[in-house]
Amino acid sequence: MASQSLPPSLDVDDTIVALSTPPGRGGLGVVRISGPAARAVADGLLRGHPREWSPRQAQVAFLVDDQGRHVDRVVATWFQAPRSYTAEDVVELSCHGSPAVLALAVERALALGARLAEPGEFTQRAFRNGRLDLAQAEAVRDLIEATTAYQARVAMQQVEGALSRRLAPIKKELLDAVALLEAGIDFAEDDLEVAEDAEILRRLALVAEPVERLRASFRLGKVVHGGLTLAIVGRPNVGKSSLFNRLLESERAIVTPLAGTTRDVVSEVAQIGGIPVKLLDTAGIRATQDVAEAAGVERSWEALAGGDLILAVIDRSQPLEDADRELLHKARSTGRALVAANKADLPDVAQTEGLAVSAATGQGIDDLRRAIVDQARGGVELDQESGLITNVRHERLLAECAECLERARAAVATGTPHEMLLLDLYSALEPLDAITGATTIEEILGNIFSTFCIGK
Repeated sequence: MASQSLPPSLDVDDTIVALSTPPGRGGLGVVRISGPAARAVADGLLRGHPREWSPRQAQVAFLVDDQGRHVDRVVATWFQAPRSYTAEDVVELSCHGSPAVLALAVERALALGARLAEPGEFTQRAFRNGRLDLAQAEAVRDLIEATTAYQARVAMQQVEGALSRRLAPIKKELLDAVALLEAGIDFAEDDLEVAEDAEILRRLALVAEPVERLRASFRLGKVVHGGLTLAIVGRPNVGKSSLFNRLLESERAIVTPLAGTTRDVVSEVAQIGGIPVKLLDTAGIRATQDVAEAAGVERSWEALAGGDLILAVIDRSQPLEDADRELLHKARSTGRALVAANKADLPDVAQTEGLAVSAATGQGIDDLRRAIVDQARGGVELDQESGLITNVRHERLLAECAECLERARAAVATGTPHEMLLLDLYSALEPLDAITGATTIEEILGNIFSTFCIGK
């Protein structure tokens, strides 16, 4: 992988230090040191450890202050370049999690010649040194910020290069198309046959189709990354708050037999199928003269309009009312609605379509959770998680790539010279480069000479 460049404000030849665990008290805290002088700085911090460091071998030592007095008993580990997170020499000190001890370790490292790391600089150095590509580096942040095991699993697969591997064959097909046209232009004097339009269009399709599939995965990917909002709406006393509590698995909302108990939107986050779902329990929708209740009803309509998903709840043990029909029509017209026919433990009087559930007994709740996940993924198979687009930057770059490919296809149809067509193909390559940071001119040239037997 090609080395990358950092902003000029960061000196990449010095040694950096930072606390790598959250601030505060805990059983352990880790101080990380990276750079050419990592071991020398650690030697100045420690006493009682072997002077000959062994790679990846933990050793017990004493952390000392500037007077040489013991402050803590720590475990020090040296990761030798390039087999470390940053691909530089790295020393990690596992200390007891006292803020005073950890602050002393960092301050002593600064006094011994290290400088305080900038936010994200360890990962930035890993990217610069070719340890991670750009997509992997961004996934590190997603892994740290994950709030569900499913989010963490998807992020970890991207850290391990799953997205980059999915992009690799797309990029290869595009490089092949570039090589084909470049060879036909640059070596025409050797009587090489210029590709026919049909062949060019075929090659463009080999790139455009997987780009569009990858873009489509963003519908699920953005939900996996950022979660979604589920607005629970319905008439008073149909069981919205009871369903809210069932999905949350907690008695968060007040439930009474009295209609109109919920006057405002109550929100809480639940994990459904590994996806963070912000549940909105709304006021019962009905005509009312009560000013406070009317304000709550207005907010219910707003939640219906703005929710990522809508759970329209009806009471199947009662005949449908006009208010039910109006609500169902508005919810279904959004294309984002599920219908829950609550009180399935009672006789079915409403006789309407919907998922039969009972907030009282739990009947159908697992089916409802699965339906929420299915609606959220929008037809994207969950087994594609290894190549999901979860980053809006990546989705926009893929959209830019798709636009360039469409321009190239249109250019072929109008007989545009191949020199101009190549500009669109190079423009399509740039966004892929921006995702992984891996494309170079040398790769394109190498692809040309390996594809065609130039012989000169």
